[in-house]
Amino acid sequence: MKTNWKKYLTTGVILSASALLLAACGDSSSDKKDTASSDKGSTAKPEGDIKLWVDTEQVDMFKGIVADFEKEYPDVKVEIAAGSSADAKQDVSKDPGAAADVFMMPHDQIGQMADAGLLYPFTETKFAENVKKDNVDSAVEGATWKEELYGFPYGVESQVLYYNKAKLSEADVKTWSEMTAKGKIGTNFGDAGANYIFSPLFMSNGDVLYGKTGEDVKGTDFNNENGVEVLKWIAAQKNNPGVVQSSAEALSNLESGVTDAFLSGPWSKNDVEKALGENMAVAAYPKVDFGSGEKQMKAFLGVKLFAVNQQTKSPVAALTLADYLSNETSQMKEFEGFGIVPSNKTLQTDSKVASDAVTAAVIEMSDSEHSVVMPKLPEMNTFWPAMDALINDTYKGSIKEDQYMNKLDKLVSDISKTTE
Repeated sequence: MKTNWKKYLTTGVILSASALLLAACGDSSSDKKDTASSDKGSTAKPEGDIKLWVDTEQVDMFKGIVADFEKEYPDVKVEIAAGSSADAKQDVSKDPGAAADVFMMPHDQIGQMADAGLLYPFTETKFAENVKKDNVDSAVEGATWKEELYGFPYGVESQVLYYNKAKLSEADVKTWSEMTAKGKIGTNFGDAGANYIFSPLFMSNGDVLYGKTGEDVKGTDFNNENGVEVLKWIAAQKNNPGVVQSSAEALSNLESGVTDAFLSGPWSKNDVEKALGENMAVAAYPKVDFGSGEKQMKAFLGVKLFAVNQQTKSPVAALTLADYLSNETSQMKEFEGFGIVPSNKTLQTDSKVASDAVTAAVIEMSDSEHSVVMPKLPEMNTFWPAMDALINDTYKGSIKEDQYMNKLDKLVSDISKTTE
């Protein structure tokens, strides 16, 4: 059984800081007046020296945003330093007391970090109201763990379909069958990394991974007829002339004309533009027929977050900064500076944002019809290699059709074991 270290180590800190934050919200209800009249409550405002970690390449951009923040909150001084959002769990856990007060992180690390007492929950504060009101539902889901908010969304990320519009039309890429009949897609079924691209096929066909919320260790139901249909479809792609197994060579195949389409994310935008030039086009994922009618092909959705260190000595200031860095104005600057697709509802409909083809496709993919928020459970570490092996071996024909259900039973059993 997992120990809830947060409960034992941080309860006092949370209650004390929450009192400050609730008072700062300006709530005049009688049950909060006593808090507001206390010494700390009456002076509750953002103040103190805090440290901010952002990705190395984004330091200069955030210096400008932080300068604006300090003008608005002159009692807060922010030290900004280069970090790595992908390594947030590793970097913060080394020495939480010395780590940044506010840092970037991917949403799928929330489960492990929250359970380890590394993240500051803020569900009962005004900041939670902002997060829920301003951001798309999928981003809020990504920022939530066990019904507690731990992160401030500032962007969403999903794979999309890049294609050569000189070879394929908008109509051609609406369905997998039409696309692979009219052209060739280069994608990876047979090598490591197929798990990230094609695991969501099971959710496309009605199954769930770790339950509907992605937080139930025993909630995966891939071992059913829907799951068998998915494996049959994967196996059939080996003999589909419109599918070219492509891993490291996917971009070179696109550039040389060996293939006409490619599944990847906004991180590949510049490379695809180089490969296809003016013929580059982008779309949301196509529909797929697993044998019982067309279903929307889904992708995993990632949510980019700012989080607050549980051990911050200035929680009001840290939460205020995280809120500011993820507000509408800051998200627009992050979009303009680095093409980060906003999670803010208003910005997702902004003409400047939506005019970018890749961004528009990611925004379309960010709804629940097109994507599933990647689960935040630590058990995902077990899921990835097991799913890679299943997809690779099914595609290569190493697993026969009469073995599909047994293999799915084993997969579900293996990934349902609680990580200690």
